[in-house]
Amino acid sequence: MDNDVSAGSTTTIVGRLALGITLLAFGLGYTDLIDGVTAADAVSVAHYVGGVALFVVGLLALRDRDTADGTAFTVLGALWFTWAVSAGAQVSDNAAGLFLLLFALVALSLAAAGGDQLTRGTYGLFLVALVLMAVARFADSDSLTRAGGWFAVVAGAVAWYAATAAMAHWPTALPRRAAGRGVTATG
Repeated sequence: MDNDVSAGSTTTIVGRLALGITLLAFGLGYTDLIDGVTAADAVSVAHYVGGVALFVVGLLALRDRDTADGTAFTVLGALWFTWAVSAGAQVSDNAAGLFLLLFALVALSLAAAGGDQLTRGTYGLFLVALVLMAVARFADSDSLTRAGGWFAVVAGAVAWYAATAAMAHWPTALPRRAAGRGVTATG
């Protein structure tokens, strides 16, 4: 790891923690890793932490003129809230798949918007999770759903690490190789 350490703003740290916890709960619910824990068990976390808290943190970030995190957190908060309040509703697999694809478009926009490596990594992994879960709903594939759950778990772990690293002053950037340095031919 590089010694590139970011203190991060308070709203960024809280937002990343809220997103990380929500993604971990959501993803673990789909992995079947813990016996008896399903995605339905993540609804309360998604509703209050991922929905309400993340939305409020986003509003605070926007108030502080942090448009990148403010936009990300308010949009994700609204989407998590929508997912939580609609959980358990009887919808077709195609409708659920479409919702996940729309959610994936948001993750794609957030990943493409830039930011540090950990932020792009979080949104990129979340994008893959949502696409896998959407395809799983269209194709009725439990194995794709589990794979999507694992990508969500890793995305949650990255978001959690980013928040913890900012608070603890841990490294937040991956090392880069200098141009022209690499494998050389000997002979």
